Amino acid sequence: MIRYALHCDRDHAFEGWFGSSQDYEDQAERGLVECPVCGSLAVRKQIMAPAVSGTKKRDVAAEPSPRQMMMEAMRRVRQHVEANFDDVGDTFATEARAIHEGKAEDRGIYGQATPEEVKGLVEDGVPVAPLPPAPPQPPKKTRLN
Repeated sequence: MIRYALHCDRDHAFEGWFGSSQDYEDQAERGLVECPVCGSLAVRKQIMAPAVSGTKKRDVAAEPSPRQMMMEAMRRVRQHVEANFDDVGDTFATEARAIHEGKAEDRGIYGQATPEEVKGLVEDGVPVAPLPPAPPQPPKKTRLN
């Protein structure tokens, strides 16, 4: 497997794993390599040094853990949705259904829905997905005295 550092025309950096250099080229030519942040197909390889095995120990602490990478990806998804979609609040189910049925403007929305509303939307074929949770806020400092 080959790991490539990639970036899109909107300067989002990410990485991709490919079986060979030719696999990357083939997938890129067919439009199968896209930015996970914005969906752009204008993706290019970044200049990167080859990974060569040696006797020096790697600084594992400097590398983000899989959990940290997942949390960052979820943070970016939420940030993108909040910046680019309309917050319809607790009318989400009604608005999503209206968009699906062509009765409202087709646009990205987010908001709140009860589990029963979500179940009804899914059963009716309305595409919905949960928004990643907001990152935890640091505790407020309080004075004890």
